[in-house]
Amino acid sequence: MPQVRSLEELNAQLASVCERDLQRTLRGKSSSKQILLDEERDQFFRPIPKEEFSSYRVEPTQADALSLVRFDRNSYSVPTKHAYQLITVKATIHEVHLIHEGVEVACHPRCWDKEQTFYDPVHYLALLERKPGGFDHARPLANWDLPVSFGTLRRRLEAEFAGRGTREFIKVLRLLESHSLSALKDAVQHALEIGATSADAVRLILEYRAEQPVDLFCLEGRPHLKSVQIRQTSVLAYQSLLSFNGVV
Repeated sequence: MPQVRSLEELNAQLASVCERDLQRTLRGKSSSKQILLDEERDQFFRPIPKEEFSSYRVEPTQADALSLVRFDRNSYSVPTKHAYQLITVKATIHEVHLIHEGVEVACHPRCWDKEQTFYDPVHYLALLERKPGGFDHARPLANWDLPVSFGTLRRRLEAEFAGRGTREFIKVLRLLESHSLSALKDAVQHALEIGATSADAVRLILEYRAEQPVDLFCLEGRPHLKSVQIRQTSVLAYQSLLSFNGVV
């Protein structure tokens, strides 16, 4: 039995053994297995397809009341808005992709054990924003390991907004629906530093940092553009347009 540390290493060993075996000449044969294989390939084999073969399993199913999709005796979560909706499972060796009407709505690492349940806490935040009282007891959020700064932010929000503090904190967490945890962590830390801890403030910081800087137009290598002169715009031109239309 070969001793390997990964499937890739096993495949490499098997490929090496097969290549060495091709050099053997079988009893009663005039040439090696490699030469005979090349001759047979030229005469009878079809060419290898240019498209890469996608090895995955597709299965139609439906999300239940808990926004869980059952596949291969395990359950995987989807956003709560997709509860009771038809879901197509596209499962590879390593991942389970959950698709609704042609759009991927969730992706989980594939589990090869049985009777396991996998929640993505972000999938349940929209529901908890409407029912913030269940935030600390929601099973999908159990053992959710968030950065320390998030706990600091929640305490400040609850102190500032009183009963609305938890809902405001959930709004911050919902930014994970469209941004990475590391990006949100940086935005939260900056918000705490400057004392702007509302959900809107965190969102503005996050969106500002995600903006791509505009490249400046360079005239190097464009000498014909250096002679172009652009006159400064005069606001009187707009006044004349208003007069022309009879507004003034």
